[in-house]
Amino acid sequence: MKTIYDIIRGPLLTEKAVSLKENESKILIEVNPDANKHEIRQAMEKIFKTKVKKVATINERGKLKRFGKFAGRTPDRKKAIITLKKGEKLDIIEGL
Repeated sequence: MKTIYDIIRGPLLTEKAVSLKENESKILIEVNPDANKHEIRQAMEKIFKTKVKKVATINERGKLKRFGKFAGRTPDRKKAIITLKKGEKLDIIEGL
């Protein structure tokens, strides 16, 4: 059984994530690939004590990487774009 701490893996800090956070009050996080939108919403609200307006998820396939004659693949991952309600802030990511 998944706990709320197994669902959220951590924030994604890219240029796009920072611009989404500043302009549209959206947060980009990496989540467990088995988690659904309802579980992600509940985990965010319980762990960070914020109100979530919307959750959008993205499944990313791993990229093909070559090391000489050997081919490998980076792991698949799932991202979530969390839209916070008006006036809500997430202080954990503010300091990063």
